[in-house]
Amino acid sequence: MKGASVTAAALAVARGLPALAESASSSPVQVWSTYGDRRHASSPALSWTPVSQLASDAIVLNPGATRQEVLGFGAAFTDASCWVLSQIPEEQRDPLMHELFSPGEMALNVCRTCTGSSDYSRSVYSFDEGDDPDPELKRFSIDHDKAYILPTLKAARQLNPDLFLFSSPWSPPAWMKFNNSMLGGTIRKSTLEPYSRYIQMFLDAYKAEGVEINAVTVQNEVDTTVDGRYPACLWAQEDEILFVRRYLGPLLRAAASSTKIWILDHNFNLWGRAIGELSNPELYDCVDGVAWHGYAGDPTGMTQVHDAFPGKSAYFTEGGPLHEPGAPHADPMTNWAEWGEWANSVMRNWAQSITVWNLALDEKGTPYIGHYDPEEHVSTWPTVGRGVLTVWNDTHKIERSGRFWTFAHFSRHVRRGAKVFETDGLGDSAAQASRGKISHVGFRNPDGSYVVVLANTGQQTRTQLVLGTNALDLDLAADSVFTLQWT
Repeated sequence: MKGASVTAAALAVARGLPALAESASSSPVQVWSTYGDRRHASSPALSWTPVSQLASDAIVLNPGATRQEVLGFGAAFTDASCWVLSQIPEEQRDPLMHELFSPGEMALNVCRTCTGSSDYSRSVYSFDEGDDPDPELKRFSIDHDKAYILPTLKAARQLNPDLFLFSSPWSPPAWMKFNNSMLGGTIRKSTLEPYSRYIQMFLDAYKAEGVEINAVTVQNEVDTTVDGRYPACLWAQEDEILFVRRYLGPLLRAAASSTKIWILDHNFNLWGRAIGELSNPELYDCVDGVAWHGYAGDPTGMTQVHDAFPGKSAYFTEGGPLHEPGAPHADPMTNWAEWGEWANSVMRNWAQSITVWNLALDEKGTPYIGHYDPEEHVSTWPTVGRGVLTVWNDTHKIERSGRFWTFAHFSRHVRRGAKVFETDGLGDSAAQASRGKISHVGFRNPDGSYVVVLANTGQQTRTQLVLGTNALDLDLAADSVFTLQWT
């Protein structure tokens, strides 16, 4: 072990670690790991022991320094995902749904739905189809979703009554837009008022079917039209402010709706836009928080917004580890360490939840109605387009991805209402996961138990966790994710 000329007791005094840390290090530490051929497998328990010497790369735990409250973890119920799940024979689908959503299993509890079609749909559709304007919304109907989307949502919430659902539109109905198409384009200011009623009618219609939507975003990815390759809509910052403060916010408030409004629903590098929107007092009063994607920028963008507006929440709603242009993507079935490092960084930057993209797709990464980005190498598909689960069309064989096993290390251990607490390597900042190959984040559950998730994207190494004047040493396999839990 690398030595350092400082004692654990001296460090505790220097950092002012609370007495809580002493009582927190008195019980055995349960360990689960994923690496090689292990998948969230338990290992022999570890014990805290007094320590007089610190490793130079020790990770210091401070359970008394808590940060944001956790809402949970989940994935997206796209039209494609619900269709794929609906095609699994019932005798196989029921135990799978139990594994995914039951509180004693994966316990996924923050999931996304789509207000109309996304790119991962079997067809392009809205809830008010037609070529002519329909400002009174006489054509409004959610019949499309009654076939397999709503039944899937009902089954998930029956298994987990605490399932939090939020919904995002990829595009308003075509007649509300200048290009009269759901593909790309922008919304007309004259349709902002009927569009707010469209959103409320969607919420009311879903609730009448027994599926309450707990939050909505204004628009999936507000500042891109994806060249018209699939449903999308460009929203100027001033239009999103106007829509929320004048129409959607007051409408939901007048209806005494408990549904929250989240803005932006796009990348970390748009933190300046989020600050600009929250600076409007009327919008601020209507909004619960900001929804974030991870396709550009880095998670510290969420911290920028939190520092400016600490009263507003952050929710991660789509995306994952970034890659340099042209760099090969890791195998999506074994990239758990990459996802673990990324998720740790997201949670360290004030996110209350992480919801990744498609819950399930077939072996081709479909159903998919979009045209692939010409800047992407076609050979990377369907590798990039894999779901959290891959369900083979012919045999209904189910494959669990690297994301699945990463999130087992979070969702099976971290309960709703947990608080993130400080876990800092010597010299690290709170926002960054780590300066080295080991990333980490800590949680204190409502029942008083503690959880630490570590990801090692490098070679096998030994690490030291310090809690007050006690410590434990842990061997981290190469390319691994570990969860430690104790009471």
